[in-house]
Amino acid sequence: MEIKSSSALRNNYNAISAYAKQSQEPVFITVNGEGDGVFMSLEAYEKREELLKLRAQILLAEEQRIYGAKTISIQEAREALKNR
Repeated sequence: MEIKSSSALRNNYNAISAYAKQSQEPVFITVNGEGDGVFMSLEAYEKREELLKLRAQILLAEEQRIYGAKTISIQEAREALKNR
C-alpha cells in the first residue's frame, strides 16, 4: 500500500501511475495529511468491479436459497452442462 500526497500526484503523476499499473494496488492520496482519495489503474479498477459484481450475484443466490428457492445438486448441474 502506497500513500502519496496530492502534490506528489500532481508532480509525479507518471511515476505514480506506473506504480499503480505495475503493482495492481491502489495508491491512497492525502491532502494536508488527511485521506482524500484513491488512485488505481483502470485494469485493477475493472477487476475489482467484476469481483464485486460476482460477489453480489453469489450473495443474491445464497439469499434465494435460504428463503426456499429451488436448488440442484452438483451432479444435476454437471448433467445440465453436458446436455447443452
